[in-house]
Amino acid sequence: MEKILDATYDGEVFRPDEPVDLASNTKVKVIVEDEKAEPKKLELVEMPKKGKGEPYAFLNYLESLNLDGPSDFSRNLDEYLYGGKSLDDSE
Repeated sequence: MEKILDATYDGEVFRPDEPVDLASNTKVKVIVEDEKAEPKKLELVEMPKKGKGEPYAFLNYLESLNLDGPSDFSRNLDEYLYGGKSLDDSE
């Protein structure tokens, strides 16, 4: 069961703001998100224009983003997605 609910932290425990249909002492995973915090804003970046007749090198643009990840991600995509290979197992 997955449900998003509001809760209040009283300094010791999180108390749901509405009843929850769970047995006592049921273990749950809690992800804390502060409602007062500003949401991260995505910044739109205009892709540079190339001169007439020049193909745009999209891979150069992607490389400029400095994305973090294993060097074999493309080669082993299916393994990462479906085969159980974790990002920590990269060469």
